[in-house]
Amino acid sequence: MDGSARGHRVVIVTFDSAQILDVTGPLEVLSSARRFVLAADYLTVLASVGGGLVSSTSGMSFSTVPLSEVTGPVQTLMVTGGRDMEQACADEELLSQVCRLAADAGRVTSVCSGAFVLAAAGLLDGRRAATHWAECQMLADTYPTVDVDPDAIYVQDGNVWTSAGVTAGIDLTLALVAQDHGRKAAAAVARQLVVYLRRSGGQAQFSALLAAQDADTQPVQDLLAWLPDHLGEDLTVPKLARHANLSERHFSRVFKAEVGVSPADHIESVRLETACRLLESTHIPIEQIAQTCGFGTTETMNRSFRRRLGTTPGQHRHHFDQTAGSGARRGSVVTTMT
Repeated sequence: MDGSARGHRVVIVTFDSAQILDVTGPLEVLSSARRFVLAADYLTVLASVGGGLVSSTSGMSFSTVPLSEVTGPVQTLMVTGGRDMEQACADEELLSQVCRLAADAGRVTSVCSGAFVLAAAGLLDGRRAATHWAECQMLADTYPTVDVDPDAIYVQDGNVWTSAGVTAGIDLTLALVAQDHGRKAAAAVARQLVVYLRRSGGQAQFSALLAAQDADTQPVQDLLAWLPDHLGEDLTVPKLARHANLSERHFSRVFKAEVGVSPADHIESVRLETACRLLESTHIPIEQIAQTCGFGTTETMNRSFRRRLGTTPGQHRHHFDQTAGSGARRGSVVTTMT
C-alpha cells in the first residue's frame, strides 16, 4: 500500500491482544476531524505485522494491512498498546517495520503501553515519554535511557509524542489535530466527541479529578464530587471535615490515604485545572477567574501557576490565543459546529 494518495497519512500499528480503545479512540478523533474541520485531510491506515484480522483484548477484531506493504510518505506513525507487550517488544519484524516507517515519518507517536514498542525499537532513547501510570516504573527500569514522566497525560519531545493510559490517546490525537489545524479546530472535534480539550503537550498534565476517582469510602467520594462546583467557598480542613461528617484528624488521614495528597494540595490542583480550562476556552477576565476558582486574588493565582505550572495565567491564555490564531490561518472549522 503506497502513499501516493494526497492527504495527511496516519499509519496506526497494532497487534493481537491490542487495547481496542487505543485504536478506536484516535480513529474517532481523526474521523471527526475529517467531518467537522474543512482543512483536515487525514487518511488512516491500520497495519500489523501479518495483516488480516487482529483480535483485541475485548474480543473484537479489526482488519489490518501488512506492515511490509505500507510504503511511501507517512506523516504520522502511531503505535498502540495492549496486553501482551513482552511478546510485541520481542517481535523483531514489528520493531524493524516500526523503525523503517519512523525513519521518514513527520511524527512518531504511541498510545498507552505502545511506548514500550517505541522504546524497544530505540526510538525513545534520551527522550521524555509517557505511558500508563501503572507501567511507568517498568518502562523506566526496562529502558533506563528513557526519561519517563509519570504524571503526564501526553508528552511531546521533538517529533515524538507518547501518551498515558487508554483514553489519553484521545487527548494525544486532539493535540495532533491542534498542531495541524489550530486549537479552534481541535476544540470543534472535542465538542463533537463530548470530551475536554486538554492543555498542549508542552506542559505535563495530570488530572486531579481523574486521580481522585480511586477513593474508596463514600464520604470522600461524595466530597470529591461536590468540590468542583464549590471552589469559591471556604474549603479549609475544618469545613471539609464537617461536610464529610468526620473529625478533622480522621478526615485528613483518610483523605491523604485515599487520594494520595493532602486536602489543600488536591484543592489547589482542582482549582488550577478549572482555571486553565476557563483561560483556554473563555474570555472571562483573569480577576473573575481567580474569584470563581477560589484563589481570591489574581496574585494568589499567579503564585500557584508559577509554582505548579511554571507560567502565569496571562501567559497561559496568550499561548492558546496564539494557537487559535494560527489555526484560523491554516484551516477553517465547519460553521455548523456550535
